[in-house]
Amino acid sequence: MEVTRIRTLRGPNLWSRHTAIEAVVSCSDAECAIEGMPGFEARLRERFPEVGVIDPSSHLEAITTAHVLASAALGLQAQAGCPVSFSRTSQTVEPGVYQVVVEYTEEEVGRLAFDLAQVLCRAALEDSPFDLAEALGRLRELDEAVRLGPSTASIVQAAILRNIPYRRLTTGSLVQFGWGSQQRRIQAAEIDRTSAIAESIAQDKDLTKLLLDAAGVPVPKGRLASSAEDAWAAACEIGLPVVVKPQGGNQGKGVTINVETREHLLSAYAAAAEYRDRVMIERHLPGHDFRILVVGDNVAAAARRDPPHIIGDGVHTVRELINQVNADPRRGIGHATSLTRIRLDDIALNRLAAQQLTTEAVPEKGQRVVLRDNANLSTGGTATDVTDETHPKVAACAVAAAQMIGLDIAGVDVVCDSVLKPLEEQGGGIVEVNAAPGLRMHLSPSYGKSRAVGEAIIANMYADGEDGRIPVVAVTGTNGKTTTVRLVAHILAVDGLRVGMTNTDGVYIQRRRIDTGDCSGPRSARNVLMHPDVDAAVFETARGGLLREGLAFDRCDVAVVTNIGTGDHLGLSYIITPEDLAVLKRIIVQNVANDGVAVLNAADPIVAGMAPDCPGSVTFFAADRHHPVIAMHRAQGERVVYVEGNAIVCAKDAVRHRLPLADVPITRGGTIGFQVENALAATAAAWALELDWDVIRAGLADFVNDAGSAPGRFNVFDYRGATLIADYGHNPDAIAALVCAVDAMPAKRRSVMISGAGDRRDEDIRKQTEILGDAFDDVILYQDQCQRGRADGEVLALLREGLANAQRTKQIDEVCGEFSAIDTALERLAPGDLCLILVDQVEEAVAHIAKRIDETQEPTEASWHFGQRQTGHWALSANVDQERVRVDSKECDGLPTECDG
Repeated sequence: MEVTRIRTLRGPNLWSRHTAIEAVVSCSDAECAIEGMPGFEARLRERFPEVGVIDPSSHLEAITTAHVLASAALGLQAQAGCPVSFSRTSQTVEPGVYQVVVEYTEEEVGRLAFDLAQVLCRAALEDSPFDLAEALGRLRELDEAVRLGPSTASIVQAAILRNIPYRRLTTGSLVQFGWGSQQRRIQAAEIDRTSAIAESIAQDKDLTKLLLDAAGVPVPKGRLASSAEDAWAAACEIGLPVVVKPQGGNQGKGVTINVETREHLLSAYAAAAEYRDRVMIERHLPGHDFRILVVGDNVAAAARRDPPHIIGDGVHTVRELINQVNADPRRGIGHATSLTRIRLDDIALNRLAAQQLTTEAVPEKGQRVVLRDNANLSTGGTATDVTDETHPKVAACAVAAAQMIGLDIAGVDVVCDSVLKPLEEQGGGIVEVNAAPGLRMHLSPSYGKSRAVGEAIIANMYADGEDGRIPVVAVTGTNGKTTTVRLVAHILAVDGLRVGMTNTDGVYIQRRRIDTGDCSGPRSARNVLMHPDVDAAVFETARGGLLREGLAFDRCDVAVVTNIGTGDHLGLSYIITPEDLAVLKRIIVQNVANDGVAVLNAADPIVAGMAPDCPGSVTFFAADRHHPVIAMHRAQGERVVYVEGNAIVCAKDAVRHRLPLADVPITRGGTIGFQVENALAATAAAWALELDWDVIRAGLADFVNDAGSAPGRFNVFDYRGATLIADYGHNPDAIAALVCAVDAMPAKRRSVMISGAGDRRDEDIRKQTEILGDAFDDVILYQDQCQRGRADGEVLALLREGLANAQRTKQIDEVCGEFSAIDTALERLAPGDLCLILVDQVEEAVAHIAKRIDETQEPTEASWHFGQRQTGHWALSANVDQERVRVDSKECDGLPTECDG
């Protein structure tokens, strides 16, 4: 068994909506059915009893080692505590080769599980040892290290329940909620609108006390100490007992409470000085330690914290009792679990000594042995929920403290006898205000009710009804994707929205290109969704990105499928037939929001067949108003878009909106069929977004499809009286559509320049020139810059084969290099001719064409004399160069109200 390729599917994909590892696995003949491998399954279950039932995808399939690998990878993750349930093994067209897909929740854990599953399978094959405990230990340790901690995870889970999308920005706790201009961010339990100044104040305990005291919030008396001796002096001034703690810090690090002697104070000072140069000495408040969580203007939760302790049983030693407590599965190392293990360190040993105990002492039955003075959960403490018991005045005091510091979310530490009555009545006070407070004690208290603090934080970030989403339009298909994407994006921009767009030309934010190249994959789409200046997003969603990673989003508002061609991208990555390609492309339809719309080409049976897969509604489009799918859908009262007369018609029930094709320039008055289809699809998408009809009309009317705005998309030039068309058509369906378009354009002689992509099937390359040979007089063949795995001359030979039975082509030439081929084509043009140039390096080729056209334009000088006026003399000169005009004005205070020329 050999794994030849592994991919990480980070979004909804061909197999499921789950994140997953996808691998291509080759099995030897002997491994293609484990029935013929005596003892293999028994050895496997001996090493991993929890592997579960190994099922093939169909009752007609044999169980192979690839199926075993999938079950093992899934089972190992499940046994390590990961919430996974999906796996699939699918046979490819190649004998003995399978695609294995296994769900993961954390990518690194999923990959490790896949590696360990391979080791397990080899061990079962070779009858060698496999250490299951060690493997599960590695998976658990890695999962604990990389998964979100309980505080951040609770906020993320609350966002999921609100249908708010999220994305981890780092391997830590930095998370983005929402998309584009609606995004918000958190770092653990700190939100993006908390200022750095507020956090800095919270870190400075002395400044915090000063501000709280000024606000009338009760705080213990205290001051900073510059040395151990000064600390003792401060303690004497304040009055023993005192608390000694670093000026800044968190999680109770370096804090010692209830200090009553000089020796204890000197030791406590040394412990605090390890964390900060400056140390705070403050009066010790008697009572319990409470944590009040403030979110916005409200108290979300409150808990009493108790220091780590054990209860003697008269039998076991202190060390043994600590081990018993730490055996609680809720206790772990760090913050990944609801409780933290008790540490037997110097602080704990000193606290034991103060109680005249050692680690080997046996406490009496019922004796409470405290192992630390502070009650932080991070040092092994426990929590009891007291939210419902908190007095309104105590809650108000905590909110006032948080707002005085400037924190949106704060953990306010209170010391008092009880939260049942106001602090002033019992001599209690607020001892600290913490930014980014831990939420574990409220999510999973040792005693009492769990509180929905994650929901409270999300409610503070997003008002009721808000989900942090922006309109997202996904466009896929074989041809027309890029133009449709550009047209939809343009209409949205006319509506005043800041639009992010991805396509095969680059990434655009508000019409400014921020990345170049083929950006039709999920990485570019994620970058757009992360950009804060985007109000709506339009994504070209190509085959390659769907296969490599899946979608960049969990759902879209509109999914547009333009068409499914019969001769493009087939034979790659096990996509063999148009139906296979449709299964891949329909991913965007399957992931339309429940209130979203799929815009489908009714004239393409494969595309129309995707309608049942859409969770939302469907709008069909087609040029033929009488098409059966259009007629049926309209009769059912659903939305349809079609051509009637010389206008686009959008109809639903009795409502009809007409958009004259004469006002849609890219269609050239409706004469270019494929541009009409692109306009229909874009109009249907804009309608699905409920844009105003005046906006849609304006967007269609002023969309420019020239070489500057849409390079390689039917760019039309005039070259010395000849018509020149540059297009990126590169498959038989696109070539056929282009031939129909140029047939409607008059020409004395027609020529075409073409190459072919080497990663297409032989028959698809030949088919292109078979079509062109019946439509053009001259054909110029050139070789692509990248042959994509083909030998030199191989593609050209296939193109020549396609011209073997050409009905019209009389002259065939081969030219080395794309730019040389362009120059050759231009040299042969005479006025009235038409030349179709099928470009490979789109922007470079279009720029080369523009340069050659510029060279034919002779700059002219012209001067006009407008006459005399009392205030002066006008002498204006114009330097005319194609469409660029510069006017220099001398001794001029204005222009005549009327002038000729």
